[in-house]
Amino acid sequence: MLAFPSTYSVGITSLGYQVVWATLAQRPDVDVRRLFTDQGDPAHRDLDLFGLSLSWELDGPVLLDLLERQRIPIWASERGDADPIVFGGGPVLTANPEPLAPFFDVVLLGDGELLLPAFVDALQECRQAPRPERLRRLAAVPGVYVPGLYAPRYGSDGRLLGIEPTAPGIPATVAKQTWRGNTLSHSTVITPEAAWPSIHMVEVVRSCPELCRFCLASYLTLPFRTPSLDDGLIPAVEKGLAATRRLGLLGASVTQHPQFGELLTWLDQDRFADTRVSVSSVRAATVTPELGRILARRGSRSLTIAIESGSERMRRLVNKKLEREEIFAAARYAKEGGLSGLKLYGMVGLPTEEDADVEATAELLLALRKATPGLRLSLGVSTFVPKAHTPFQWQGVRPEAEKRLKLLAKRLKPRGIELRPESYGWSVIQALLSRSDRRLAPVIAAARGRHDSLGGWKQAYRAVLAGEHEPAPSRSADTQLPPPPPWEEVIHTTWSPERVLPWQHLEGPLANNTLQHHAEQALRP
Repeated sequence: MLAFPSTYSVGITSLGYQVVWATLAQRPDVDVRRLFTDQGDPAHRDLDLFGLSLSWELDGPVLLDLLERQRIPIWASERGDADPIVFGGGPVLTANPEPLAPFFDVVLLGDGELLLPAFVDALQECRQAPRPERLRRLAAVPGVYVPGLYAPRYGSDGRLLGIEPTAPGIPATVAKQTWRGNTLSHSTVITPEAAWPSIHMVEVVRSCPELCRFCLASYLTLPFRTPSLDDGLIPAVEKGLAATRRLGLLGASVTQHPQFGELLTWLDQDRFADTRVSVSSVRAATVTPELGRILARRGSRSLTIAIESGSERMRRLVNKKLEREEIFAAARYAKEGGLSGLKLYGMVGLPTEEDADVEATAELLLALRKATPGLRLSLGVSTFVPKAHTPFQWQGVRPEAEKRLKLLAKRLKPRGIELRPESYGWSVIQALLSRSDRRLAPVIAAARGRHDSLGGWKQAYRAVLAGEHEPAPSRSADTQLPPPPPWEEVIHTTWSPERVLPWQHLEGPLANNTLQHHAEQALRP
C-alpha cells in the first residue's frame, strides 16, 4: 500500500507520488493500492509493504494516523513477522529522517527511479525470511536506510554524540542515490479531481544550478539535470496532450533548461492553440518578452519569480545572483507579453538580516507597482527555516522574523499589493521537525490527533518533557532516549560546525566541510 499524508485531491497532484505509484504498479510482482486521508483503494488482507511519500515536514505525524487506520503498530520495534515493512521516501525523509525514524522500518534516500526497483528486488529475494533478516538484507542496498539497525549515542547532558550501526556488516553511512538518466518524470494520472484539475505535469529540470544557501530543493537534489528536448520533453508532453489540453511544466528553475526556448517555440505552434500552459517558478533573469507572450497566448495569467529579498546585500548573502534591473525587466516583459500578474517569493529572518533589509523588500515592491501600473503584484513570504544538507543548516530561526512579517504587511497591504505570508508559528514547528533527532519521536506520537494546531504541538512537547506521555516502547533501540531536545536550542540556536548533526551518518550530494565553506563564504564580514 502506498500512502500520501493528505487528501486524494492533493496527493494525486504530487508528481513524486504518481511516479512512485506507477513504478510499483508496472511491476508484475507487485499489487499496489493507494491510500489518502479521505479515501483509498480496497486494502489487501495480507499487506507486505506500507509506503509513505513525504515532501512537507508538517505532514509527518499523519503517518501515525494512517498506520493506526490499517492496524499497523506505529513503532517499528513493535512490528512482527506478520506486519508489513513500513517504508518512506521523499525530500523530507532524504534530508533528515531521524525525528520519524522510530516509526519507519526503511527509509529510501534519494531518487525513486533507482531506489524502488533495487528495494523491491531485494525484498522479493528474502520475502519469506524472518523480519530481522529481511531488514539486514535491505540495509545492504545502496541508499536504503534501516533506522532500527542504527542507535543514537547521547552524552550525559543529552547531546547527540553519534548514530552508529548496532551490528557487524551494517554500513556506517548511507548515501543518497541520484538518478542520472536522460528522462525525468511526468504525470501517470490525469484527473479532474486533482488540486490542479486535468493537468499533465512534466518535470523539465531536476535541482537548480543557482545554489541559494538556504535551498533544500537545490542542494539536496544536486546535480542539476535536464532531459533532452527531442527524446525526453517533447514525447512526455505529447503523451499527456493526447488526454488533456492542460500542461504544467515543473522544476525549481524551468527556464534554465538549455533548450527551454526551443520548447516554448514548439508550444507556440497553432496546433496547441487550445492548450493551457503553466510553468512553476522561473528565474527572473531568464524572463524574456517571448516567454511572456507565449505563456499569455497559452492561457497563463501570471508569472512566478523568487527574489528572496529586495535588499541587494541579502541577495548576495544567499547567493541569489539577481540584479534589481533584472527584476524590473521581468515585470515589464510579463506585462508587455500580456500577462496580468506577477507573483514574487521572498523570505524574512535570513542570517544577519536587519529591519532595513526588509524595508528594502517593501520599497522594491512599491517601486515595481509604480513602474508597471496595471500589473497585479503579490508577494508570498516565508520565514527562513534551516534545512539539512544546505550551507545554512547550522543557523537558527530568528524570532525577529515574526515582527518583520508584520512590517511587510503594514507597508504593502494599504498600497494594494497582495501579501501572502506563511505563519511564523508553523515555521517554528517546521524547524523543530527539520532539525531534531530521535528524541522528538515521542513528541510526534503525543501530537497525533492535535498536530494541526500550534497549541497541540506545544502541549505534546511539554507532556513528554514532564514524563506524562508514554515513551518509545521498551524493545526499541530508542529505549534510553533522553528527554526531547531543548526547544530553544533546536529551533533558534546557531550551532557550532563541530556539533554532531542528526543526519551526519546520511550522505547528501555535498560533504559537510564543503557546505561549511559555502556558509563561510556567505557570512564572511
